[in-house]
Amino acid sequence: MGGTGHVAASEDNAALATLLTGPGIFGTAPSGLTWSPDGTQLAFRWAEPGEARRGLWLVDARGEVLRRVDDDAKDTAREIAWTPDGRRLLTLRGDRLWQTNPATGEEEALYTVGGGANDLKVSPDGRYASYLKAGDLWLFDLRERKARALTDLGLPPLSVPPTARYSRAEREIGPGIWGGPTYAWSPDSMRLVVHHVDRRGMRSVSFPNYLADETDPNQVRRGYPGDPNEARQVGLLDVESGALTLLPLGEPTSTQIVGFDWSARGDLPVDTASDTATHRALFRVAAGRSEAEVLWSDRRAERIYTNFAARWSADGDAVIVLSDHEDRYGLYRLALTGGADTLLRLDDPADDVLGPPKIAGSTLYFEADGGKPAERHVFRLDAGSTAPVRLTRTPGQHVARPAPRGGAVAMVHSNDRSPPELFLLPTGETEPLRITHSPSPAFAEFPLAEVRYLWTPAVGDAPPLHVRLMLPADFDASRRYPVLFGPMYSNTVRNRWGGTYGRARQFMTQRGYLVAQVDMRGSTGYGRAFREAFLNDFAGGDIEDIERTVDHLKTLPYVDGARLGIWGSSYGGTLTVYTLLKKPGLFAAGVAAAAAVDPAFFGTDDVAIVGRPGDGTGIFERRAEEMVDALEDELLLVHGLQDQVVPFKTAASLADAFIRAGKYVETAFLPGATHGCSREPGYGAYGFRRLLDFFDRHLKPADGASAAANP
Repeated sequence: MGGTGHVAASEDNAALATLLTGPGIFGTAPSGLTWSPDGTQLAFRWAEPGEARRGLWLVDARGEVLRRVDDDAKDTAREIAWTPDGRRLLTLRGDRLWQTNPATGEEEALYTVGGGANDLKVSPDGRYASYLKAGDLWLFDLRERKARALTDLGLPPLSVPPTARYSRAEREIGPGIWGGPTYAWSPDSMRLVVHHVDRRGMRSVSFPNYLADETDPNQVRRGYPGDPNEARQVGLLDVESGALTLLPLGEPTSTQIVGFDWSARGDLPVDTASDTATHRALFRVAAGRSEAEVLWSDRRAERIYTNFAARWSADGDAVIVLSDHEDRYGLYRLALTGGADTLLRLDDPADDVLGPPKIAGSTLYFEADGGKPAERHVFRLDAGSTAPVRLTRTPGQHVARPAPRGGAVAMVHSNDRSPPELFLLPTGETEPLRITHSPSPAFAEFPLAEVRYLWTPAVGDAPPLHVRLMLPADFDASRRYPVLFGPMYSNTVRNRWGGTYGRARQFMTQRGYLVAQVDMRGSTGYGRAFREAFLNDFAGGDIEDIERTVDHLKTLPYVDGARLGIWGSSYGGTLTVYTLLKKPGLFAAGVAAAAAVDPAFFGTDDVAIVGRPGDGTGIFERRAEEMVDALEDELLLVHGLQDQVVPFKTAASLADAFIRAGKYVETAFLPGATHGCSREPGYGAYGFRRLLDFFDRHLKPADGASAAANP
């Protein structure tokens, strides 16, 4: 018996590792889509079926000729940029800057940029290739073949391990810890606008590195709610002199820079939002000037997210703004005179716009849900028209990249049963043309889960909840299955290929589980009231939504209500822990990875959701440690020791509280894993192996259900 069990476990481990590590039978998603300046060719990164490394590929705007143009013996291109004349492709590969002749495929190594160079761009006049390295902005003169650092402000990070979220430069030109712009060239190539970030005013916190030769205290700049955030400013950088002028746009330690965008005339809008999300301000820097004026300001006390963006209109007379001005996120034309009364909605108010607007020639492109929260479709609005045209009809998620002068549109599409692929919609055509075929032939034989979308009934004033349910390929409605809810989070009920988590869910269905997800309050696609019901309600009403979903699924004849599990990572781990503590018996078992269980250790960027200590919401008293006596169900805690987003200290304190309360919980602590442990080699497969072993022991999926398949 023991030997057979060991062999079966080894086979399962191998099957899971095969499923989670790429590319495998699912192939490699096309990425880095970059159009030539004239819109005749699209460059992108991709690997043919069976290939492990991405190559540099080109396809013409009609989708007729697809070819690889780099040498597969060289390092993989990680970034791509065209020169303005379209005659050369520049790429960062390994530690060097390369140029490729797209017509002949001839390649040349131009310069050794060193390790860590990123964010490759080319000046509009074609003279410079620019990139970021070690916190500074560098220029490589393509005529003289010389490089120089245009700034001298980068300061190295305090932290030694380079991979974790807060292991960032002390000062740099670059994004904020949680995103933001980096830099952009002015149309005359004389200036750059840069995102200047200084973290030296943040608290220094120890995140011990136990994998060093001796335990390293490893100091990291990391704030907590109520602390000053990183100082984020926008600067204008003169190319000739290197002089940097920082713009006064509000308090840098409490204001995030959402984005900036030059117009063809050289005007610059700068989009900002307070860390609390309550105040948004759009500034304008007129061409040739260095002073910013407020173009538009918007305040609302109960805003929860900053899903904002702003781009110049094609005519340069207005800014196209992505805003939550009404019930759903929409695109608005904001005239330069400013003021909310000048906002003109451009899309259907019944839809949620899902990303920044994209301007190509005189045409506006955008992505919206088309009234269905699980979908993402591409729309086009031509100059002079008031009615956007929907370009995509195939169900699923579409992310568009229009050619610079309009016309052809490149799209990456995926859905529940199809991994991401590149499609082109040439000028004059109505049906997108598939360009890549990424999965291997074995994908056709893979037992994909069946996916159903359900709605729970409304209860009183509580609206229906949207549910995504995955069933085994050999589903038998006459049998009763255990259900795994997860990964828990907002915005999970989406018709898309799920990456690593999606592959894990496929494996779960093969082992005989149903897998459920619910868009609980806080999710977009259902209007402002539902979206902002999550505000200042940490682990509150969303748990009631989970209970309502459980109650509904228990009414389905093929669901075994006694064998339910819940799992998730980050806030999904939070939901797992608090649901078991607040709703004992609702689930039989739960796995919580990187669970945020003590609001005092949240980040400064979380104040938009939970506020700050002393606000009077009571959120900072909701510590899981105070509730451990309520645990009745089985619980596995998974946490990376290098997690700087949710400090491991909080997991250790919670485990200690359970032990002192006489409660048995299982733990899996991952010595070198950061917050996204699935990204670290080996840790993802190990973590999912522990999760599946745990649920198999407590929920027994093989009892009356389908056996596991070997991918």
